This record gives sequence, structure tokens and C-alpha cells, in this order.
Amino acid sequence: QVQLVESGGGLVQPGGSLRLSCTASGTIFSINVMGWYRQAPGKQRELVAAITAGGSTNYADSVKGRFTISRDNAQNTVYLQMNSLKPEDTGVYYCKLNIQTTRGFEYQYWGQGTQVTVSS
Repeated sequence: QVQLVESGGGLVQPGGSLRLSCTASGTIFSINVMGWYRQAPGKQRELVAAITAGGSTNYADSVKGRFTISRDNAQNTVYLQMNSLKPEDTGVYYCKLNIQTTRGFEYQYWGQGTQVTVSS
């Protein structure tokens, strides 16, 4: 069994910052790609940022230069530092982790989602 717990969302004014975290626990052997997705009201879920086990990162064009994804492998945690937030960044943010369990199988796990609202 693997569990993911997200935290860090909230209400922030335009131009502000938030830091999201997502921690995995359970029967984990290794974690490969870690990613953050978001879903705005009435829109499809979209990739925001991803980071590989080797540290390579990928960002949506809309967040490049403002968001930074990082990971702490010892803590099985992925972070998303969000700066210069805009109202269009509003949505529910989900982490997704590709986890190889101790039984040798790889699965995708999603966090429960955390609301980010950017508004004055």
C-alpha cells in the first residue's frame, strides 16, 4: 500500500508565493518521475511540472520562470515552489508519482489534491 499526502495550498494575492509538498509513504522501493498537475474549473487536468529520478525537469510554458519543482528522495517528497502567482494559476493541484513498490511493480499514484486560489 502506498499513500500520498499533499499540503501547502491556500488563498494568495496575485504576485504572491506558495509552496506545495507531496509525501509518499508505504511499500516503496523507488520513485521515478514525480509531477504536479492542476485542474481549473471547467478545464482538463494539465501537467504543470515534472522531475525525473535523475533531476531533469520539465515545465509547462505558462509557469516557466515562476515555478520550481524539486524532490527530496530521502523523504519521498516532491515540492512545487510557486512564485509570481497569477489568477490563472487558480485550480486544484495534484501530485502524481510513478512508484516502484517492494514487490517490483510500478504504478502511478495520485495525491488527493490541494486548492490554490489566486485572487485579490
